[in-house]
Amino acid sequence: MDWRFFSLEQVNAKDPAAPKVWEKQEDDAASLIAFKAAQAARRQTPENWASYHEALLLARHERKEELDRPTVLRIADDVGLDPAQLERDMAAPDILDGLARDHEEAVSQGVFGCPTILFDAGRGAYLRMMPASTGPEAARVFDTFRQVVAGDLNIQEIKRPQL
Repeated sequence: MDWRFFSLEQVNAKDPAAPKVWEKQEDDAASLIAFKAAQAARRQTPENWASYHEALLLARHERKEELDRPTVLRIADDVGLDPAQLERDMAAPDILDGLARDHEEAVSQGVFGCPTILFDAGRGAYLRMMPASTGPEAARVFDTFRQVVAGDLNIQEIKRPQL
């Protein structure tokens, strides 16, 4: 699986003339610290990046933590990364280049939300699950999702009413 960056903050921006998220200062864009930290973790140890990424997602979406600087550094330490190195890498002038590149490429492919899962030949879809499946059930759900999205090109949208 190849995770790419995508900024919901940017795609939902109201003013197209405003600076892009990756051109802003940390205090002006809520998601920048998390993007910087994720990219810094990738640089530090690509083989351990998935653990860090998963820990960030759990902190934000399950525990409802703000991904501020102390939190991303604590999570780095929790998964065995070097928090001091992470902080140095976060300060690199090119740390947000990947965000800009990945986001613009995603928008050019019609991506509008997270997570959007792309399969071969650009066939993909946005997937929202509440609650998320785990274990063997997660693999079964993903296989079904892949069969529908990548296999049946006539299906454009499936949406359930909110209860």
